[in-house]
Amino acid sequence: LYNFWLFLGIYLSALLGNGLIITTIACDHHLHTPMYFFLLNLSLLDLGSMGSISSIVPKSMVNSLWDTETISYPGCAAQVLLSVFFFSAEYYLLTIMAYDRYVAIGKPLHYETLLGSRACVHMAAVAWGTGFLNAVLHT
Repeated sequence: LYNFWLFLGIYLSALLGNGLIITTIACDHHLHTPMYFFLLNLSLLDLGSMGSISSIVPKSMVNSLWDTETISYPGCAAQVLLSVFFFSAEYYLLTIMAYDRYVAIGKPLHYETLLGSRACVHMAAVAWGTGFLNAVLHT
């Protein structure tokens, strides 16, 4: 029972932190820049991948509450798929964020042309899509 409350506290604090970041970026017009757009996407991915918050912890909480240690094969496959998807997409998004910072520091006069809103949306979609493709291929 102690493990359940511990996991619940960690789960809720992670959800609250990422939810606060998402809400702040979505509501403040001054934060609608490429860097914060990618940070918003990273927070959405962190809801799933940060310590496997949304893909592994709920089942772990149920197991600790009911004192069981088993998981079904479809449940295991779903956890693997979601974990690989979230981790892969997060790594791809972090690579795009590194490119964003490189352009902002190294080529500030070309920043708007290289990282316009349309390009940012396309890069984020590629990160999410590639993460999903990677997860499907490895599950």
